[in-house]
Amino acid sequence: MRASRVTSSLLALLLVALLLGRGALAADTPVPRFSALRFDRVNLRVGPGTNFPIEWVLTRRNMPVEVIAEYEAWRQVRDWQGTEGWVRENSLTSRRTGIVLGSVRLLYRAAGDLSQAVAQVEPGAIGQLLGCEGEWCRLDFAGNRGYLKRGEFWGAYPNETLK
Repeated sequence: MRASRVTSSLLALLLVALLLGRGALAADTPVPRFSALRFDRVNLRVGPGTNFPIEWVLTRRNMPVEVIAEYEAWRQVRDWQGTEGWVRENSLTSRRTGIVLGSVRLLYRAAGDLSQAVAQVEPGAIGQLLGCEGEWCRLDFAGNRGYLKRGEFWGAYPNETLK
C-alpha cells in the first residue's frame, strides 16, 4: 500500500512539473519577434542554460536578432546570417535595429526612390529602426536619419508596421 502512495505522489509531482514547464515556455510577447544585443559580447549557447557549451560569441552591440523561442530566462535567437543559439534574456533589448545587407545603400530623406539621398550606408552598418510603413522603413545611422527599402536591411518583417 505504501508503494502505491509513493507512486501516486511521484506521478502528481511529475504532472505539476510538466504543467509548470509548459508555463515557462509561454511568451510574454509574441514569438517570433525582433530584438537587439544589449552588449558588445554575448555568448550564443547550444541550449538554454549555462551548462550548455558556447558555440559562438556575438560581438556587435545593437545587432538585430530574431527571437524564435523562449524557455524561462533564455531566448533562442537567429542572426541575419541564419546562425541560431540560446542567450540569456538580459543580453537582449527591445530596441529595434536593422543591419544593412548587400552593397552600399542610399538613405533617402523621404520614402521613395525619387527623394533626395541624405547619406550612403555601408553593408553591415547597424541603425536604429524608427518606423516602417509599406515598402519603406525609417532608420537612424549615427545621426543620419532616412529611409531604406525593407529588402535593403534585415530587422523588420515584410508586412510589419512600426510607428
